Amino acid sequence: MSTAHRNGTLPKGALKVDRPLSMNSSTKSSASFKSKTVGHTPVSCPRRKSTGSVGNSAANTKDGTSVSGRVRVAVRLRPRNAEEMVSDADFADCVELQPELKRLKLRRNNWDSDTYEFDEVLTEFASQKRVYEVVAKPVVESVLDGYNGTVMSYGQTGTGKTYTLGRLGEEDTADRGIMVRAMEDILSEITPEKDSISVSYFQLYMESIQDLLDPVNDNISIVEDPKTGDVSLPGATTVDIRDQKSFLELLRVGEAHRFAANTQLNTESSRSHAMLMVHVERSVKGRDSVISSENGSTSHTAKAFKPPVVRKSKLVVVDLAGSERIDKSGSEAHTLEEAKSINLSLSALGKCINALAENSAHVPVRDSKLTRLLRDSFGGTARTSLVITIGPSPRHRGETASTIMFGQRAMKVENMLKIKEEFDYKSLSRRLEMQLDKQIAEHERQQKGFKDDIERIAQEAQVRIAEAEKGYAEALERERLQYQSDYMDAISKLEEQWSANKQKHENEKAKSSVLSASMEVAELKKLFENETISRKAAEEEIDNLKNQLAQWKRSEAAGNSEILKLRKMLENEKCLTAKLEEEIAVLQSQLLQLSFEADETRRNLDRGETEKLPGTIDSPIPPFMHQHLGDSGVGEKASMAKLFEQVGLQKILSLLESEDADVQIHAVKVVANLAAEEANQERIVKAGGLKSLLTLLRSSNDETIHRVAAGAIANLAMNETNQELIMSQGGISLLSVTAAKAEDPQTLRMVAGAIANLCGNEKLQPKLRAEGGVKALQGMVRSRHPDVLAQVARGIANFAKCESRAYTQGSKTGKSLLIEDGTLPWIVQNANNEASPIRRHIELALCHLAQHEVNAKDMIRGGALWELVRISRDCSRDDIRTLAYRTLTSSPSFQAELKRLRIDYG
Repeated sequence: MSTAHRNGTLPKGALKVDRPLSMNSSTKSSASFKSKTVGHTPVSCPRRKSTGSVGNSAANTKDGTSVSGRVRVAVRLRPRNAEEMVSDADFADCVELQPELKRLKLRRNNWDSDTYEFDEVLTEFASQKRVYEVVAKPVVESVLDGYNGTVMSYGQTGTGKTYTLGRLGEEDTADRGIMVRAMEDILSEITPEKDSISVSYFQLYMESIQDLLDPVNDNISIVEDPKTGDVSLPGATTVDIRDQKSFLELLRVGEAHRFAANTQLNTESSRSHAMLMVHVERSVKGRDSVISSENGSTSHTAKAFKPPVVRKSKLVVVDLAGSERIDKSGSEAHTLEEAKSINLSLSALGKCINALAENSAHVPVRDSKLTRLLRDSFGGTARTSLVITIGPSPRHRGETASTIMFGQRAMKVENMLKIKEEFDYKSLSRRLEMQLDKQIAEHERQQKGFKDDIERIAQEAQVRIAEAEKGYAEALERERLQYQSDYMDAISKLEEQWSANKQKHENEKAKSSVLSASMEVAELKKLFENETISRKAAEEEIDNLKNQLAQWKRSEAAGNSEILKLRKMLENEKCLTAKLEEEIAVLQSQLLQLSFEADETRRNLDRGETEKLPGTIDSPIPPFMHQHLGDSGVGEKASMAKLFEQVGLQKILSLLESEDADVQIHAVKVVANLAAEEANQERIVKAGGLKSLLTLLRSSNDETIHRVAAGAIANLAMNETNQELIMSQGGISLLSVTAAKAEDPQTLRMVAGAIANLCGNEKLQPKLRAEGGVKALQGMVRSRHPDVLAQVARGIANFAKCESRAYTQGSKTGKSLLIEDGTLPWIVQNANNEASPIRRHIELALCHLAQHEVNAKDMIRGGALWELVRISRDCSRDDIRTLAYRTLTSSPSFQAELKRLRIDYG
């Protein structure tokens, strides 16, 4: 750049001042300006630490109430640059600053000047820190409180707008601009667990919105909410920010893609308006909810819980392109067209600000995309701070006066600030689910206690019934004996009475008449009949009691017989269980011995007693098979084979269906080690081992079983016949489901290896993609483990190689399935990965995709062309480097793009 100010350097003798200045209240209305001198008077009040005035006002009002806030304007003077020190050495500066009065004087001539007042006046010695605290920090604090905010720079080309806003401060942290300092404050205030920050960075160039983070995205449309009028750019790239380092890297990428050109006013003049949009979401504690009673009074004892609330705010930092005159900037050809577009958009912005300052009924916000993007910053709901930058040179007095008048008009614009709050229904749902789970657990506990009480009461009732039955039987027996005793006594008494009466009758026979004797006999007969009836009733009751007692005895005998049968069945079951346990113990011992031999073999392999099989980069052989070398390896292999013959393959496979998880784990380990030997693979498949392994993947929830079973399937998938069997039995769907559920990197590595082997069979490619194989590979990159990524890269390389063969044979004509499924961005991102296995597979995949013209346009848009150029020059493998070079030189699309970019290649 031509000016020291743009480069972040100050002239000798410049003093950096880091003291805070007083801030103007954002709640004053524009009417206060008209009561001061010449309509240019600002309203000042002591600077506050946070946006308390706005936040407190919002807190004292009901939800949805707006708070008035005027656009605040600060002016910053750039020091003279080297050219001005020479050319204007005999002339005084055209401006004179009075920072303590917040005034600026613009000289008309040597004896006359115009005076203007601003919210802040910053001299050429003001430090970047002071500029941030005066201009942007109140806006940042408002954003953290839930309001939208805008910080904007405006001025002539070369007066330090980009220096003020976008300086990164890589060489000197004191030079950091507003963007970097604002993000530092935001990151220091948020809680990463509850809050989130996302950033978009784009430019408005020639009335076209272009994404600075993804240059291919060069025609982003503006979307307006018909209800709220909010403006958004859903097509722009949004990046989540967690630390300052990633934000600085984002700014570097964006600045590298921004348009700039050399003019007479600036060696590196910005030719576009750049906008940084920061979205902040913060969780705050909800307000109390109270329940009103029937008479209208509020019951404070019936307070509900406080629902969580999310505040969504937005910070927009706008680095406007500099206004310029064509005769001074010397713009011509394409640069002239750029200058015209810049001046038109700035003119449209000025018209909107004039209309807002004059309270016009119509504000022409649709005259330019710039005014549409800034409709919320001027006359909207955002808190806005504007810094206008000017130079001291009298040669540019006209541009300086225009910039000052722009700032004066902007100070009259009034915004209505609003907080955007939403209930955090997800958090509320989680809390309700926790309460529901707690209530369910309490209900289950009570239900279990209720069942226990019922069982206890039932047992007590049975005991009481048994006791009552026993007492009733004893009472019946006592009654029977009592009746019998009473009956005998009554007979004896009657006999005695009859004998006495007979003797009396004989003694008084002579004295009594026949009539009285007959009456006596009749009475005795009647008494005898009554006694006879009573005796019969007692006998009948005794018979009934005897029948009931016999029935109870029969029931008891039947119950005893049933108990004896059940005891006999239980003894038989115990004998059978003991035999089965003995057999299982024998099988477990043999299985443990096999597993021990297999683990010992693997440890010996890891210590270097074996070596991996050689293979090419796109070989379908996964890294799960080793070749046994040496006498010790042969001995272990013979021992394992001997155990294998003793136990038998069918018994080992039958243990895969055991209910004991440990037995299943040992069994699947043995099968996996056997499958590593090519000689055993055919026997395992014929015996149903492949079907058993797939059943394990479907039914088991054990992570270890998933990992070892996937490794065994990967070993079986090295054979082309087995690959077709795996696909026909739904193996790819099961592997895809396992990949989606697994979190362990080793499990993902095994699954990715199995799918990678299947990708090497060109006959299976359509079915492989239809059943989710390619999507499963894409999903496993979430692990970011190098071994997993290496297997994913190998699978993609195998898939691309098979497609390349199909193109050559004429069986395929359309676009690559990998590109259709969205794999290309990941391929480009990892083409220069630090891990050599990943990088070589990806480089080979890129070369295979690029060999066919139908994929060329997508690869150019996705940035693959640059990686192909790098591979053709820097790849460590000669065959891949030669293939990349031959592909670039033979493709018309690649050659046309390289020629357009003026790169001489081939």
